[in-house]
Amino acid sequence: MSTTPIIGISMGDPAGIGPEICVKTLASELVYERCRPLVVGDAATISRAAALFAPSLQVRPVHTVADARFIPGTIDVYELGNGAANEPKPGEVSAMAGDAAFGAVRKVIELALNNEIDATVTAPINKESIHLAGHHFSGHTEIYAHYTGTANYAMLLADDNLRVIHATTHVSLRKACDLCKKERVMEVIGLLHDACLQFGIENPVIGVAGLNPHAGENGLFGDEEIHEIIPAIAAMNEKGYRVQGPVPPDTLFVKAVQGKFDGCVAMYHDQGHIPFKLEGFQWDNEKQTMKSVKGVNITLGLPIIRTSVDHGTAFEIAWQGIASPDALRIAIDYAVRLAENKR
Repeated sequence: MSTTPIIGISMGDPAGIGPEICVKTLASELVYERCRPLVVGDAATISRAAALFAPSLQVRPVHTVADARFIPGTIDVYELGNGAANEPKPGEVSAMAGDAAFGAVRKVIELALNNEIDATVTAPINKESIHLAGHHFSGHTEIYAHYTGTANYAMLLADDNLRVIHATTHVSLRKACDLCKKERVMEVIGLLHDACLQFGIENPVIGVAGLNPHAGENGLFGDEEIHEIIPAIAAMNEKGYRVQGPVPPDTLFVKAVQGKFDGCVAMYHDQGHIPFKLEGFQWDNEKQTMKSVKGVNITLGLPIIRTSVDHGTAFEIAWQGIASPDALRIAIDYAVRLAENKR
């Protein structure tokens, strides 16, 4: 029996690109050399995707992890039976699709907490659809935090040299400003430092963004840097961490891509996501399609491993065969690395 980690992959919203990128990714035998992948969701949905986008693949429903064979050319699907009866229309928001996607996420969390799988990877869900289904969470990160009982957690985006953690995520910009307190900034610096060590980076250097333009310009454009962010950086440096900042947000991420920082702290959602997606999402103007969609979302602070693609359900191109599987492939790779380092 292989000793490679078992990776549970939630299928995502069945009306989005999740099933497509799952079958495209698992069509590669290279994935099976590094791990034992198990898709969690609806076998009929995955079968439809395989027939369209990877016709050489077989889909094999299983009802326990122990039943999975993990053989290249065959996708094992932990069958939940929650999407076959009413096939969702591609690109359409619906409670049925939201419930199917949510159920897959809940199951991978359960399997990981029970130590039946070594790590979890999530394909994209649609927040409106899961809300219609009665599951009132603002995203994957909050679902994982709730069902694992985790109070202190953070979102990390990772791709090559760019690693970005967020002090705040799914809150209004006005509220995010109020939440950027010294204790929270210190907490995410610590989480990012530990993550870098797990990635094999020794003695990482962390750059911290300012909240305001020009990092406040010594109080001219805001005083959050003076009262909260600078004291947090000073406290972490006193503890032996290597932290620089606050760095003006318009230069921090450029320096990180150049390799000057091993990780960055963003103060709010868009401050970190915009530069990250500009770096990782490559458009082919001639073909009018995405050439590559890279980038991984990792939830830090959980008792289980969770990585994810850092893109949405892409309803506008769902089930058309043009979705890029790059981000899911990289998310699986990160999950494997984290699982191997955890052993």
